[in-house]
Amino acid sequence: MSMRRIGIMGGTFNPIHNGHLAIAARAREQFALEKVLFMPSGVPYMKDQREVLPIQARCEMTALAVSYTPGFVLSEMEVEDAVQGKNTYTCDTLIKLRNTDPEAAYFFLVGADSLYAMEDWKSPDLIFQSCTVLAAARTENASTQPQGPCERLNKQAQYLREKYHAAIEILEFAGMDVSSTQIRERARAGKSLRGMVPEAVEMYIRRNHLYEKDS
Repeated sequence: MSMRRIGIMGGTFNPIHNGHLAIAARAREQFALEKVLFMPSGVPYMKDQREVLPIQARCEMTALAVSYTPGFVLSEMEVEDAVQGKNTYTCDTLIKLRNTDPEAAYFFLVGADSLYAMEDWKSPDLIFQSCTVLAAARTENASTQPQGPCERLNKQAQYLREKYHAAIEILEFAGMDVSSTQIRERARAGKSLRGMVPEAVEMYIRRNHLYEKDS
C-alpha cells in the first residue's frame, strides 16, 4: 500500500493570499498530494510580533480562504504554542505530525528563498529527515545572466541533499506578484484587494478593520 501524501503549507498568513493558494494547488497537481494542510504559525520567532495579527484572526482568514477548495484543510496544530506564548519551530511541528500519523509521507512547501535559510532554522537535520521539501521556483523569471535564479536554486538544493541526505524537489510555479506586506499596505490605504485575496478574506479584513492605522 502506498503512503498517503500530505502537503504542509506553513506561514504567518498575515493575511493568507492567492499566491499561497496557487502554490498549494500547483503542489497538489505536480506531486499528487491527497491534501494540503494550511498551518498558520503560532509565534513565528523570525517575525516582528508587532506586525502579526493574533492567531485567531489568521486562522479564521485561512479557514475562509481554503473552504472552497477540496483537499485544502486548515490545521490549528500551532495554535496552542501561540496561546502559551511559545515560539513556533518547524522541526517540532513536523515531529508532532509524524507522531500523529506516522503512515503518511509529508511534503513541506517553502518559497525558494527559504531554501537558502533553512540551515539557520532550529534542527534542520530533523526537518530534512521528517519530510520532502518542495521549493517553489518562479519559472517565468529566467535570467539571461550566466548563473540565473534556477541554477542557483538547484545548486543549493543539491548542497542540502548531499549534506543532510535531504529529499528536496523543485516546485515549478508560474509565480504571482502578490505579498502579504503589499496587501497590508493596501488595506491601510483603503484600496481594493480584489485578485490578491479570496473575496471572503477581503470581506473579513474590512469587517474587522484589520491592518487599519488605528487597529
